[in-house]
Amino acid sequence: MKILYAIQGTGNGHLSRAIQLHPYLKKYGEVDYFLSGSNAQLNTSLPIKYRSKGVSLFYKNTGGLDYFKMLQSFSFNIFKEAKKLPVEEYDMVINDFEFVTSLACRLKKVKSIHFGHQASFQSKKTPRSKTFNPIGNLILNSFVTADKYLGLHFEKFDENVYNPVIKDEIINAVPINDGHITVYLPQYSIEFLEPYFLAFPNFHFEIFTKEVGQITCKKNICYFPINNNAFTQSMIRCYGIITAGGFETPAEAMYLNKKVMSIPILNHFEQESNSVALKNMGVKVLEKIDEKFNQHFQHWVNEMNPIKLDLQYSTEELVDILFKKALN
Repeated sequence: MKILYAIQGTGNGHLSRAIQLHPYLKKYGEVDYFLSGSNAQLNTSLPIKYRSKGVSLFYKNTGGLDYFKMLQSFSFNIFKEAKKLPVEEYDMVINDFEFVTSLACRLKKVKSIHFGHQASFQSKKTPRSKTFNPIGNLILNSFVTADKYLGLHFEKFDENVYNPVIKDEIINAVPINDGHITVYLPQYSIEFLEPYFLAFPNFHFEIFTKEVGQITCKKNICYFPINNNAFTQSMIRCYGIITAGGFETPAEAMYLNKKVMSIPILNHFEQESNSVALKNMGVKVLEKIDEKFNQHFQHWVNEMNPIKLDLQYSTEELVDILFKKALN
């Protein structure tokens, strides 16, 4: 069987999931990958056969989406790329929220299955932000179209929604607590974040950012370049994690029974919706970092408990379910 797996390269979660799935996908046949987007920072040894700039998200350094930069990055070459992408040559097309492949399948009338976290929003039972954001809602509902879907989320909100895919390194880890706090807030710059974390000299922070090329320390803060293994090890060793409103990082942190604080990217409807689900589970959620951060941080550290995430299905079982749904 020939399989095409399309990856949205905005952020690192989609690529990280594909890396974890690869050994299990190979059991079903030959797998080619299509990677689009221009701002993922992870390196990968996956056999990426097709690449595209696709449609990417860009952030302002103070926490919000940069719609002007996103608009500038859009190219009508996407339609040419979609026509050239040979989706018709594959027995199965798996789409993890990737626009070009979705468009190619529509143009050529090729069946596909939408798989991943964003696919869970095809269900009306999946929690959504109450913020008025018609563009964000439209993107979640219509950015990728497919014949079938299999969604992943923190909880099983509906029949076709399953538990997250957790990396083997996390599954097999023995978590410890060396006292530091892991931070991944890609929507904020070092310049913006630094004063807030320097204000807590009794805590050590490991901040992961694309702004550094090597580990750089200042007082109680160490800045780390984006690196999948280093970030995973930091999570395994940490006291708690402060992260954006993504999906994979909070899921892995909760699986490790670590304390989580979520600060979604401003005006990012999906992340704000994720934070609704997290808040309902008992996770600390902030709208943004501002002058009240000190108060929120102290409350999180002193009064809030970690939320444990358990898995009903293993990665191998999820892949089996994926193929059964796609091929039946």
